[in-house]
Amino acid sequence: MKKKNMGLWSAISIGVGGMVGAGIFSILGTACSIGGNAVYISFIIAGLVALFSTYSYAKLGVKYPSAGGPVEFLVQSFGSGVISGGLNIMLWLGYILALSLYARAFGAYTMTFFPSSPPILLNLFATFIIIFFAGVNFIGAKAVGDSELFIVSIKVGILILFAIIGIFFIKPALLSFSRFPPVNNIFFASAIVFLAYEGFGLITNAAEEMTNPQKTLPRALYLSVFLVILIYVSVSLAVVGNLSLAKIIKSKDYALAEAAKPFLGLIGFKIIAIAALFSTASAINATLFGGANVSYMIAKDGELPEAFDRKVWRNGTEGLIITSALVIILTNLLDLGKIAMLGSAAFLIIYAGVNIGHIKLRKETNGNLLLILIAILGNLISLGILIYYLIQHSVLTLVILILLLVFSFLFEWLYEMFTKRTIKVRVTK
Repeated sequence: MKKKNMGLWSAISIGVGGMVGAGIFSILGTACSIGGNAVYISFIIAGLVALFSTYSYAKLGVKYPSAGGPVEFLVQSFGSGVISGGLNIMLWLGYILALSLYARAFGAYTMTFFPSSPPILLNLFATFIIIFFAGVNFIGAKAVGDSELFIVSIKVGILILFAIIGIFFIKPALLSFSRFPPVNNIFFASAIVFLAYEGFGLITNAAEEMTNPQKTLPRALYLSVFLVILIYVSVSLAVVGNLSLAKIIKSKDYALAEAAKPFLGLIGFKIIAIAALFSTASAINATLFGGANVSYMIAKDGELPEAFDRKVWRNGTEGLIITSALVIILTNLLDLGKIAMLGSAAFLIIYAGVNIGHIKLRKETNGNLLLILIAILGNLISLGILIYYLIQHSVLTLVILILLLVFSFLFEWLYEMFTKRTIKVRVTK
């Protein structure tokens, strides 16, 4: 029997690692440009939407522990067909896009230490970090959990220190209600920063590795989201309370580091830049773990070609190699500045699908229908707000989202039709 050796804090660190790198360091500048000095309220709203979704993930994860996490949930809910297959492929593409964003952010923060270097160096740094953590994932889940625990401990410590010191230096005028943006902007920003919380679902990918998933999984999910909400709110308050909105937008690629200058100087800038490297690295580590497991489980269920579930060495699969290769290609070819909006939309769709599927399984999971409905409503309202924003400000991003959806379901339909494959839904006691 396979030894289960992932404990509570390693599981929490995977969730925190997947979330924090996406939120504060990757999209804070974009969020501030929309939500202004009320951006911390946007993080609270998005956090609450995520928190209600953790209920379904906790219930389903305990009932159906699997390396695929939401992949398994969707198959159990919708069975063999285009719906589960299309949503699962969309989930995998979402992970690839998120990973590309994190890799670019890692490269951008690394470049702050080499200001006179050619731009191509950013691509090299981004490519290196993907290859490095692909190697970590080949070693196995315990290596991912242990490395996350180490990385997350460092970055969370730095962020908490930044927030505590920064709050003491806050300029009240910068947080004045008179400077608040229109209310709709606060909700627009909340829909965009939902991407900052998508990483909590990665914890369910490690359910099979946990010593006691019935207790460890729900605790890890709830604690990781609560912890990250506190981090986002305190850090965003420190940023908008110390730096004018104009300066935040001007330095939006490294806004957090720039916000440390008023009270910590250049040393503070460098310290936060280092924290950003740890954060984006841990987000890559955790998300690559989840993304590779997703492609493995989708292929295992017959929704992707068999190559994705073939073992290569130790715990590594061809799916891990293919996922890493696609991330590297996108990282080097695309500017993913606006893809944060696309990523938020994609994960809102996936989480809505998981929650809708939970309604069908609630008797097996002993799920509370009201909590599930609140989660669905939160996901769909946030998605509607984001689509409305995209119609007004970024039609191209909306078109890309539609194309991704069409590709996911069309590919699944064609693959199912030509291969004549069927899925055997796993039965759990």
